[in-house]
Amino acid sequence: MASICVLETWYKHSVRLIDTHCHLNKESLFGVAGELLKEASEAGVERVVVVGVDDAWNCRALTLAERYAEVFAVVGWHPTSAAQFSAAALDVVTEQLKHPRVVAIGEIGLDYHWPDATRDQQFGALRDQLDLARRTEKPVVFHCREAYPDLLDELERHGPGPYLFHCFAGDATDARRALALGGMFGVDGPLTYPKADALRAIIKDLPRDHVVLETDTPYMAPHPYRSRPNTPAMLRFINAQLAALWDLSPEQSAEITTANAERFFGLPATVTPW
Repeated sequence: MASICVLETWYKHSVRLIDTHCHLNKESLFGVAGELLKEASEAGVERVVVVGVDDAWNCRALTLAERYAEVFAVVGWHPTSAAQFSAAALDVVTEQLKHPRVVAIGEIGLDYHWPDATRDQQFGALRDQLDLARRTEKPVVFHCREAYPDLLDELERHGPGPYLFHCFAGDATDARRALALGGMFGVDGPLTYPKADALRAIIKDLPRDHVVLETDTPYMAPHPYRSRPNTPAMLRFINAQLAALWDLSPEQSAEITTANAERFFGLPATVTPW
């Protein structure tokens, strides 16, 4: 595990990080997003990708992307929101994808943990949004919980990405199948957890050009801050764990994952207002 004492000495100019998945569009965070972005910048996080889960969250993500030059938006319907998904909702997402600050569809997928939507509803929303991604040539950000075999079966029928498996939590077989589809892997707080040896082994063996960093703010804060709400500024701790796993410096792992995020989302190399 990376030393926390070393982590706390970092300065914002030592690394260039991108938080590829956060929820500053959660209603309770929306009003303080500016403060959290300032803290993130001071911790080396230059850009953040704010991800939607339904119409309200999508709209707030787009508002933040218009308000802050360092923010980009991802819009889509989460599987736990699929009971409310409709053709009209898909039409709204289709229009939002035309906005220059919207860089992907997501987070979409399957979730067998929570009972908020039936499997039929989840598959309907997933397939409609995969078809939309193909028509618009947009990358896709996936949420998957306790459903990797079914999701990967569906994607193998649909065809390869660009796909990003947010908060990857599958096994080694799932990882191989996702890689064969051209998948990218989002790593976040769980990579730092003391008992996550199996996850670390999988991530260590992945091609380094297929890994990006994320926080999933405000969820899953990294060790030793798991009892606190997560923030984009905490991305530095995840980067440090990944650097240790790869036997690199934090600057080197940041350079690799930042380039991967820029390539996947088509992000500009510098922050400019839209």
